[in-house]
Amino acid sequence: MSDEVEAGHVRLRLDLSYDGTAFSGWAKQAGGRRTVQGEIEDALRTVTRSGETYELTVAGRTDAGVHARGQVAHVDLPREVWAEHHVKLLKRLAGRLPRDVRVWALREAPSGFNARFSAVWRRYAYRVTDHPGGVDPLLRGHVLWHDWPLDVDAMNEAARGLLGEHDFAAYCKKREGATTIRTLQELSLLRGDDGIVTATVRADAFCHNMVRSLIGALLFVGDGHRGPDWPAKVLAAGVRDSAVHVVRPHGLTLEEVGYPADELLAARNREARNRRSLPGAGCC
Repeated sequence: MSDEVEAGHVRLRLDLSYDGTAFSGWAKQAGGRRTVQGEIEDALRTVTRSGETYELTVAGRTDAGVHARGQVAHVDLPREVWAEHHVKLLKRLAGRLPRDVRVWALREAPSGFNARFSAVWRRYAYRVTDHPGGVDPLLRGHVLWHDWPLDVDAMNEAARGLLGEHDFAAYCKKREGATTIRTLQELSLLRGDDGIVTATVRADAFCHNMVRSLIGALLFVGDGHRGPDWPAKVLAAGVRDSAVHVVRPHGLTLEEVGYPADELLAARNREARNRRSLPGAGCC
């Protein structure tokens, strides 16, 4: 599949963040629901005074309520539009966009760059507290309250049994035609001085509901309802387990997307397309 930029156009990389609380996810939807993609594309059309919408391609589509600190997208603009507006485009976007989404960097992408297919990993964080008093009101939109004490050491023991390349069908919402084989590169949990437990989850890609299902399984281990070997047994069974709960989205944040060196971008792009297709729906 070719990913050549159309003649007369330039591909731009956008680095952005958003608070997902009031969004129905990243991707545009029918029915006028508010989405991150829709807001940015509308703002870009307005500030460039364009009669058409320039469609964004994103590194990882996020579900309703999921946040992002290090999201990456690309867009192809006519070269004359970029030449006319690039000096002030970032500042104009800041003035046009709502306050719960920001574009931090906007620049020409290197040859072969595709925000989605060139990525080699995505890193998410899920934050949860087991404080008996609940969540700090100032953090309530970003931290889950779990009302049982959590054994982080047991959760880390369980997490180690999930690392590597596996078919994560037991932890994914199946999508027609989409593989559930993923390589889980990192899954670790750390309790901070504030008592908040942060799970770091990094993989080459994620299928729908994967991160929140993994966290749901680990919480069952942490609060003593299951043993540390249980999540790996669920994985090996290869089917959804009713005991694995998909935890609420507000504790989840896309923190960073990793890309190879510029000279390897095109090769990675081709490899990702040939090896397996990513799900078309929301993620994690």
